[in-house]
Amino acid sequence: MIRLIGYFFGIGSVFFLLIAGGLAWYVEKVGEDLPDYQVLADYKPPVTTRIHASDGALMAEYARERRLFLPIQAIPSRVKNAFLAAEDKNFYSHGGVDIEGIGRAVMVLAQGGRMQGASTITQQVAKNFLLTNERTFDRKVKEAILSMRIEQAYSKDKILELYLNEIYLGMGSYGIAAAALGYFDKSVNELTIEEAAYLAALPKAPENYNPFRNADRALARRNWVIGQMESNGFITAAEAEDARSKPLGVNPRPSGTYLATAEYFTEDVRREIVERYGIDALYEGGLSVRTTLDPKMQGYAREALQHALVKFDEAHGYRGPVETAEIGSDWGQTLGKVNGLSDVPEWHLAIVLSADADSASIGLQPARNAGDKLDGERQIGTIRKSNMAWAMRLATPERKGTVGSVSEVLHRGDVVYVQATDEDGQWRLRQPPEVQGGLVAMEPETGRVRAMVGGFSYAESEFNRASQAYRQPGSSFKPFVYAAALDNGYTPASVILDAPISIPDGRGGFWTPSNYGGGSAGPSTLRLGIEKSRNLMTVRLARDMGMKLVAEYAERFGVYDKLAPFLPMSLGAGETTVLRMVGAYSVLANGGRSIEPTLIDRVQDRYGRTIYKHDQRFCAECNPGDYAGQAEPELVDERDQVLDPMTAYQITSMMEGVVQRGTATRVKELGFPVAGKTGTTNEEKDVWFVGFTPDLVVGVYLGYDQPRPMGKSATGGGMAAPVFIDFMSKAMEGQPPVDFVVPEGMELVAVNRSNGMRASGEGEGVIMEAFKPGTGPADSYSVIGMDAIASDVQRGVVSEQTRQAISQGAGGLF
Repeated sequence: MIRLIGYFFGIGSVFFLLIAGGLAWYVEKVGEDLPDYQVLADYKPPVTTRIHASDGALMAEYARERRLFLPIQAIPSRVKNAFLAAEDKNFYSHGGVDIEGIGRAVMVLAQGGRMQGASTITQQVAKNFLLTNERTFDRKVKEAILSMRIEQAYSKDKILELYLNEIYLGMGSYGIAAAALGYFDKSVNELTIEEAAYLAALPKAPENYNPFRNADRALARRNWVIGQMESNGFITAAEAEDARSKPLGVNPRPSGTYLATAEYFTEDVRREIVERYGIDALYEGGLSVRTTLDPKMQGYAREALQHALVKFDEAHGYRGPVETAEIGSDWGQTLGKVNGLSDVPEWHLAIVLSADADSASIGLQPARNAGDKLDGERQIGTIRKSNMAWAMRLATPERKGTVGSVSEVLHRGDVVYVQATDEDGQWRLRQPPEVQGGLVAMEPETGRVRAMVGGFSYAESEFNRASQAYRQPGSSFKPFVYAAALDNGYTPASVILDAPISIPDGRGGFWTPSNYGGGSAGPSTLRLGIEKSRNLMTVRLARDMGMKLVAEYAERFGVYDKLAPFLPMSLGAGETTVLRMVGAYSVLANGGRSIEPTLIDRVQDRYGRTIYKHDQRFCAECNPGDYAGQAEPELVDERDQVLDPMTAYQITSMMEGVVQRGTATRVKELGFPVAGKTGTTNEEKDVWFVGFTPDLVVGVYLGYDQPRPMGKSATGGGMAAPVFIDFMSKAMEGQPPVDFVVPEGMELVAVNRSNGMRASGEGEGVIMEAFKPGTGPADSYSVIGMDAIASDVQRGVVSEQTRQAISQGAGGLF
């Protein structure tokens, strides 16, 4: 018997050794081509890039996998314990593998069932980082081997850090930090027990516990995790009971752009980041971008431009509904399918239910809940005739002209935009304007763009009219012609002939410019020429000094990259952008020193290291070890001096005259020193105003995207300047008036502003004019441009009678 037992024992031992050897061979074979687990030491997951305003407000996030990496020390114990209770309560005591769980999985597989098992957190790290998601026995063995190796190479905290930052938790959120924001709009430190438990319930199957599609299952799973936290001693029974009584409370954070007024600005920043660092850096690099945007100014800019566009558009009548829909049993569902202007929150979509002579009944588009489902409540409102008076003038393709009844304008099923009035239940009819525009506000000293609006609505059109639309600046370009003259021997008191002129066009004909509104004033000073925006004077001045010089200065200021040296260009016939014009005016405003317009102050990488900074000024003494009574350090500004500071002040003073006596007198109502220039192109296709104080430069452009006349009432002074006024009145509110600084050495002399001659005493026509050292009012009266009159008479461009009239108007002194 003993011999038989020994026999079977021997046989069993042999089989055991064979099986053990086979298993050892299998494990060794499987482990030969395993991934290198040491790469986990250099783990750099795709991380969200975040763009912030200058005050730190979050503007936008960009990511392929929405993730914010947190070191384990920054994750609170409450959150860690929730995941340990749900996923691996023995995490800190096992060696990486749950033997019991593996055995259970093998038995199920042997019986023909689906591969399953309670993987440890370490195993999940091995699978997520190093292996595929295939459900095979080989993958489970590889996972177990890697888990044990990982446990030997890394600390438990490091493994848990990898896990909590890598896992996908649904709703586009990767890692615990992104999930806390995505589900509850909170940081991980703000999560309550029930919120942490819900997030810990998600790793196995996020979509199965979606809070909107599967709310009951989500709640049950969350409560199970709370129970696990209690049974493992992470929370007390009272805390568990209180947490179970709470609703899910999911409050998703919106994705994309968070500052609703800054979509155009944000998109330009996004493009610049891609240009600088590439698309992968934007969507995976975890960059932190601090922009120059001032949220308050941005709000003022959007409001001012939108108001002007709507006012102009409504003055031209009603063009019809957004669309026409069939009203079924539930108009709310019908209306819910129409996309509105998400970045114009003051406006709401509505559908006309009925209309009579004096009013229309409308249904408002239902709100959507956090799960993007339409609210069940239906809201009814009324549009009175008095709140749509502008629309009684029809401009639809089918009908034009004035009507007297609301029912002739609005019809059942019309989908329209409305805006709430001060009266409950009363709404005002609106329509998105056809006319568009752009506005840029910039600090002249630094080039920092503080506000940018590129059109009425980014949701309607992503084309940025402030930075991408190339349009003719018209007379708003003239200051650079005059600046070139002042920098090359002319003075503000120099006199130029304002009279008809005709110039060969090189094709056998003549180019004959004219002043806006026609007429001419005879000999006038440079100051009067820019104040009254005289085209004929500007052309004569450009011809006198040469267009090559004008082109050189235009390129030096950054208005154009390359300006064709033809005389029509002196009147702003070339095309440029609002951003470029504001940058060029900033050079005038900051004393002639060059600036680099920027939307970005600083860029930091995922580790917080600064990789770009706009301010490149050098300061050798800004970080002293100790303070010993030394003077304040001085920043070294090495930027180029584009224009003589005295010239910059002269042209600024002349543009102050534009506001005080010229084409932009309505800007005077602001009540503080402002310099600026209007611009109106041929047939009123584009209107401009660019103005500045010592601290802020603002440019405004308005026009149709496909250029067409806007009507005789559309001028830079009448249409663009009011936008400037509306914006500046809010942006400068509470700030004391600041005068433009007169450069040291500049002499102020009383002159007659009509003829530029020295004046004595005071009077309506006497002003204090700025002259550079060694210059001053002319001792004798002379007119630039009269030398060409004789040849013009010979060519038949002007008559002898015109020449005599011009001579008499000038007192016969040339």
